[in-house]
Amino acid sequence: MGRPFYTLDVFTETALAGNPLAVVMDAEGLNTARMQAIAREFNLSETVFVLPARDPVNAARLRIFTPFVELPFAGHPTIGAAALIGQLRAADLMAREDLGLVLEEEAGAISCTVRHVKGRAPQASFLLPRLPQVIDEHLSIQGLAAALSLAPEDIGFDGHRPGLWSAGVGFTLVPIKSLDAVARARPSLEHWDAIAPLDQPKAFLYTNDVRREGVHIHARVFAPTLGVPEDPATGSAVAAFAGAAVAFERPEDGEHSILIEQGEEMGRPSLIRLTMDVEAGALVSASISGFVVRILQGSIEL
Repeated sequence: MGRPFYTLDVFTETALAGNPLAVVMDAEGLNTARMQAIAREFNLSETVFVLPARDPVNAARLRIFTPFVELPFAGHPTIGAAALIGQLRAADLMAREDLGLVLEEEAGAISCTVRHVKGRAPQASFLLPRLPQVIDEHLSIQGLAAALSLAPEDIGFDGHRPGLWSAGVGFTLVPIKSLDAVARARPSLEHWDAIAPLDQPKAFLYTNDVRREGVHIHARVFAPTLGVPEDPATGSAVAAFAGAAVAFERPEDGEHSILIEQGEEMGRPSLIRLTMDVEAGALVSASISGFVVRILQGSIEL
């Protein structure tokens, strides 16, 4: 019997933009090797497998794979799976009110909210499963520049410094002075170990020099050793970035919203909204939200 699957475009309201995602429903009975092989077959940045929740109070358990490895947590798979599960199980309720659900991931239980305003694509948000923490602030500017095919003077702006941060998945955050420098960046595998002392180094490049009105940050993400040369929209990187945003910008107490554009250089424009709550100068909670467009539906005969 076939297993239904869907492909979605996440962090966009426009089909064939944003970050594509494959979601395999009814994945019970598939072992890790089989899931990894299916993810490699889809060859998208991530593929989600939906399983029964361990706690029956929760909506589902998710396992998330890149073409090469399993991830404990990822942003656009969480957003996409939440929106799809809401549509499939409670479309009528979503048309009337916001729908809350909890998804179990390897990083923990993640609280999500799904809404569907008439005339717009479904939208989902989730609370970060853990607050971002800095792991290493002593990274070599010269090494990062070589890894990204940039000059050392391209790195850093307005007091922002590179650092390794994690909110469940580690990313090396690299502030870049200008849009031009971000566009010129190319991963150099010869020097890629400089990105971070991790088994799976990933780089989140960001600048406050933006393309679209109303946007605050322009970003790119490279993860070539994970089988993702470039990612169009990366919620887990934005989750890590929340820590740097508070550390370097020192916002006043209260709620703050940052809109991040990504995927422009790939022809897959994406918009990610990061909302942060700050108390006594510290980040106390954060959420990520985005729209989801359903693209394909089919069956895996395995």
